[in-house]
Amino acid sequence: MPSVCFYFQVHQPFRLKPYDCFKIGHDHAYEDETKNREILSRVSTKCYLPANETLLRQIDKHHGKFKIAYSISGTALEQMEKYRPDVLRSFQKLADTGSVEFLSETYHHSLSFLFSKEEFIRQVGLHRQKIEELFQQSPEVFRNTEFVYNNEIANFISALGYKGILCEGLEHILGYRSPNFLYHPPGNENIKSLLKNYKLSDDIAFRFSNKEWSEWPLTASKFARWVHQAAGNGETINLFMDYETFGEHQWPETGIFDFLSHVPAEIFKHPDFDFKTPSEVIHAYPSRGVYDVHNLSSWADIERDLSAWLGNSLQHDAMERIYGMEREVKETGDERLIDTWAKLLTSDHFYYMCTKYWNDGDVHKYFSHYNTPYDAYINFMNVLTDLEHVLEVNFEKPEHALAAHS
Repeated sequence: MPSVCFYFQVHQPFRLKPYDCFKIGHDHAYEDETKNREILSRVSTKCYLPANETLLRQIDKHHGKFKIAYSISGTALEQMEKYRPDVLRSFQKLADTGSVEFLSETYHHSLSFLFSKEEFIRQVGLHRQKIEELFQQSPEVFRNTEFVYNNEIANFISALGYKGILCEGLEHILGYRSPNFLYHPPGNENIKSLLKNYKLSDDIAFRFSNKEWSEWPLTASKFARWVHQAAGNGETINLFMDYETFGEHQWPETGIFDFLSHVPAEIFKHPDFDFKTPSEVIHAYPSRGVYDVHNLSSWADIERDLSAWLGNSLQHDAMERIYGMEREVKETGDERLIDTWAKLLTSDHFYYMCTKYWNDGDVHKYFSHYNTPYDAYINFMNVLTDLEHVLEVNFEKPEHALAAHS
């Protein structure tokens, strides 16, 4: 019986306020609380609340047989707790159905695995604690930031006790094989890799409202027919996408919520199909072969690599400088200072510095609140300079670091 596995990523970064050189040494508060509150409230109204309500109705309508999964970054959860507890309660209501699974990820939505295994482990642990606290679930499936994946990461996650990991289904790795099966990294059958079916996922996430697309308009019945074609040649059709697809990227006027309301019933029309969460998938189906990924991959852009965050000298410089502060920051023992530093690891800060496609009005510009990537870099580096000042002044007196930082 083939299964459909719906997974949604929910993330909001702590954005930095405009921070010029004159603030260095004087202003140690870096976040743009007004912007963070405004953006969370806008996305909550357009996406989170209506999408949660839509999916909750479908779970109730199908008596719990319609199932979905989320990973929600720690930074998004913190903002919900602080600014929109009603949104957090709506996710908890979904958790209470027993048909919704919450996955593990890095707490601060960081690329820490590449620069500090110690920090990576710390963030994974923090995020796991948060999921257990808010949703009473102990995740056994992991989703790395932006689907950054290779064999080393899969093996590392396996050593942490996880049984499954989500990743992009790369055609040049799969060859003739289908992404609609489970695979495992070379030499390790203790963890299963769930591969995103990027064609079907992107039909919803990116092409849904494109009137130039030959398949527009995309109806629930048409999409279900495409999914049903996997019968006999697939065991899990993994539909992975940003949750903001619904209402934010694809506006309500496009019919995206109507589509979401009808997809479950249309897929259930085929008697051999069901819905499973990622953990149910890994328990239901065996691995069908090796997924051997040596180079780092992601789900971003056409390249599916790390160039969105590490594609130019600005990004490398900023990344090396912030991770270079790790030892000194942690030796202060100041939890608020450590938290401030960790929030600066969030991948979005480096994404804003990406120069790929900027002049073409690409998606990178859509997500950035800076005028240019260079503005993002300068603002970020000014903040780091002030944080270094805080460390320099207080390193010998960690008990005073909090006072200087607040």
